[in-house]
Amino acid sequence: MDLKPSDPNTPPPSKARRWLQRLGWAGFMFFLIKGLVWLAVFYGLGRMVGLD
Repeated sequence: MDLKPSDPNTPPPSKARRWLQRLGWAGFMFFLIKGLVWLAVFYGLGRMVGLD
């Protein structure tokens, strides 16, 4: 984290940006892999019921 005093003319970071900074790469990779797994699950279910 940057501990320098911030410029008073810059707006404070948004809540979403602060959340993403806290989440980091590990969280990003977790949710990416989780999303890909769900896509594979739905793809497999679609093939099982014959929606080729």
